[in-house]
Amino acid sequence: MKQCSKRVILSILPVATGIALAGGGTAGEQAIQSLSVRVVAVNIPGASAIAQIGEFLNVAPPRACANPIPSKFPTYIEPGAVLDPKRLLVGSRSNFGAPLAIGVGQEGSFLSIDPTGPRILKVPPDFAISGDQASTLGGAVQMFSANSPNWLNRLNNPAAQTAAYTGVSNPLGLSNNNAFGRIWPANAPFGDTGIGSSSILDPTGLPLAGPPNANIGGVYVGKLTDRDVVAMPSQPQVIPGALRRGAVGTALLGPSPDGTCKAVFAVVTADGAIVQEHTLKGLDGLAPRGTVRPILGGDGNAHDEANEPRFGVIMNPYISSGAPSGTVRQLFVSEPFHDTIAVVNLTVFGTMPNQVFGLGSVRRIRSPALNVPVDLAPAQRDIDNVNWASNTTLDQDSDFYVANQGDNTIVRMKQGGSVVAIRRVTINGDPLENVSLNGIATSPDGRAIYVTFIGPDDEQGGVLALSAFQGP
Repeated sequence: MKQCSKRVILSILPVATGIALAGGGTAGEQAIQSLSVRVVAVNIPGASAIAQIGEFLNVAPPRACANPIPSKFPTYIEPGAVLDPKRLLVGSRSNFGAPLAIGVGQEGSFLSIDPTGPRILKVPPDFAISGDQASTLGGAVQMFSANSPNWLNRLNNPAAQTAAYTGVSNPLGLSNNNAFGRIWPANAPFGDTGIGSSSILDPTGLPLAGPPNANIGGVYVGKLTDRDVVAMPSQPQVIPGALRRGAVGTALLGPSPDGTCKAVFAVVTADGAIVQEHTLKGLDGLAPRGTVRPILGGDGNAHDEANEPRFGVIMNPYISSGAPSGTVRQLFVSEPFHDTIAVVNLTVFGTMPNQVFGLGSVRRIRSPALNVPVDLAPAQRDIDNVNWASNTTLDQDSDFYVANQGDNTIVRMKQGGSVVAIRRVTINGDPLENVSLNGIATSPDGRAIYVTFIGPDDEQGGVLALSAFQGP
């Protein structure tokens, strides 16, 4: 797959490795299945985080915690618009020609892509030179937001501590808040060893207008937006923490446990720490560095030298009776360089009115089926809960998919860690050559899977579409 310049059909085949599967038997004993996979788009450098946008819930308070996108930006969710529910948001390490914002990190953007057409979308490298939400290929590809002056936080929030920053720079994580609005990227603007950033973006691609806290606006960076910096009146952090390293994964947690009805999202940094970001009160820690096994410095994979490593993060709000006492949420975080998945149990910590999410116990899923697990996605994402519907939220009792970068396989797993099925992405029966899977997403109806892939050359980044699968 050194070039994706023509339409190809890829096969998805069970992996014959002797791994035990749910329901008995081994992968090698299952009947060979194949699924046709379509190349959606190519020429996306460093294609990383991906999500199908889905419907934003149009439920006003008191049932929802804020006025959602449909009530404020109706034209942005119309068919063909940048947040059309059918479209994909795809992260890239390129600005696609948009001028770089000076001094606030590397290039990077999110593209809005229509995956429904029959042709392969070959993204022009400089289509966004205008620096706005430019479009190309008949509108099938649109710029959503980039690290460019037209998307500076100061444009909506001139008093913010992070006014000089944009909401996107080398993006590596993405959580769409379908419940009560907005797009939430996680970024490593200065690489995985530099400070991280994360943001809340309006459909304009700009950081949040009219935010709960004008000192934050829509962008969290390093220590600049910690609770003790931006809280009014000033107050100490409940749990110490900061975006000290690149933000490489994120997931919506839902409303704060403090009763404010303000959204909180979890961000995992490259040193294995987890922070929580409250839209009103700022950033607190959640788990210290090393809670998740770090990915600082990469793994020396020659295929990925130009691409930052990343974590896959999904959230489970439907806690089973088997969860540890006091657990109110669970985060599933891939640990790519250890072939494991951390299950981080969250509790409620502190006293009112400053309760936050706290760290409970951590267990790990280990399986021979995991081979550099770079990203996770719910098999069925929550699409209707007004507190936490998002692409990173597991629906009740949902399985999840794992994208393995090490052998280009996709694994379907139960939440307990048992393997349901494994598929390998191949071209005409041959393994992918010189490219690797780098991200995974599912459609809101659970019928489709979308994956990003990367390679050592810019033109090898792109998006594939395939059908969801059940057991072997």
